[in-house]
Amino acid sequence: MRPARALLILLLVLGAACTSTPEPGPEASTSPTGASAATQSPSPDGPAPTSVTLEAPERGSFLVRGAYPPVDSDCVRPTQPRLLARYPGTLRVERSDDGTLALTVTLPFERYLEGIAEVPASWPMAALRAQAIAARSYALARTGWDGQEGEPLDEPICASSACQVYGGLPAEPSPGTQRWYRAVRRTRGQVLLSQGRPAETVYFSTSNGQTYGNEDVFGSSPLPYLRPVIERDDGASPLSRWSVKIAFEDLARFLSAAGEWPSDEEIDAVRLDGGTVEVSGGAARAMDLSTFRDAVNAWAHCLEPGRYPQGGLPTTIPSRWLSLSSGERAVTVTGRGWGHGVGMVQWGAYGKAVRGVSAGAILAWYYGGFRPEPYPEPGLIDVQVASGLVSLRLVPSRAGALLDGEELGRGTIHIAGGDELTVGTP
Repeated sequence: MRPARALLILLLVLGAACTSTPEPGPEASTSPTGASAATQSPSPDGPAPTSVTLEAPERGSFLVRGAYPPVDSDCVRPTQPRLLARYPGTLRVERSDDGTLALTVTLPFERYLEGIAEVPASWPMAALRAQAIAARSYALARTGWDGQEGEPLDEPICASSACQVYGGLPAEPSPGTQRWYRAVRRTRGQVLLSQGRPAETVYFSTSNGQTYGNEDVFGSSPLPYLRPVIERDDGASPLSRWSVKIAFEDLARFLSAAGEWPSDEEIDAVRLDGGTVEVSGGAARAMDLSTFRDAVNAWAHCLEPGRYPQGGLPTTIPSRWLSLSSGERAVTVTGRGWGHGVGMVQWGAYGKAVRGVSAGAILAWYYGGFRPEPYPEPGLIDVQVASGLVSLRLVPSRAGALLDGEELGRGTIHIAGGDELTVGTP
């Protein structure tokens, strides 16, 4: 689910990765004092280690910087993904068969909720509480929690918009951070239940004036609490109504790069017929709307970064709820909303909170009349933070951190993948 963060800032927080040049992590480095770092090597009598476990100091955390493999790109201004976040709890780094590293964080469930990065902390408290309860319910449903205290969760949860965005602790806390923490604390143990189990309370940013049933979007069996509702309160969203003009010359390049249009052929008209986009000019092609959007969104900012997206939009064509109008040299795409369209509309929750609607009533509107109920929580949750990394640099916030049970100092820990897992400690 991918909503808005004040706005574009939150939109770009989609995951824990940011797009700046990575800092490669050496297999062995030096401590801040200049002393050589120790390197964990395989025992001559045993296999090389494939994982390490780090425990944050009490009431502390790790500042984590992760580097990904260099990516070849045809983009005009290519950017390299990079992980930068702060995590409490226990961190497990595992080397995969291809030599890359995966990072999983195990932490108290409520601390996980504090790291959910889905809406601005400056929003009205009723909207923040509704978001906290929806995030709590969704996480419990996604991990298969059955409410049996002392039992572990069935499975981990991912940290990206494929689940819900977990960003860890703010690397640089903002003044509003405490407001979100307060919303989490004041709703502790409050969950939306369906037949006695946590409901799959999916949510999204901005509507086109209504929401949709889960079967219409995800193809799953209809759920009684994910029924279509009218939305009239998300007009404050910058994505409530949007428009973008795409030059035919640019569109031909984008579609050609995606393999959907012959190279060196011009486009002079684009038409939408139901769910099919008809493109004509030096050739003629018909493609479904999702293929058209995917091609434009993948290549517009890549090949023409100074021109697209326009007007602060998160992507060139934000949603499928749109119309197309061809001019002499360009097509104008006009649309509404952003997100999958099922469950709570986050900007709608904002608008209702501004009108004085309570968190419970907000949730009831979007989730079939369900209101929060007390429900047991698990002690810990496993969060799959990242995979495909080539190296990690971790700095504990204070003394007392542990590496495989051994106490560490305050310096930087370097972990690298490759043929063998290597660990440089201060």
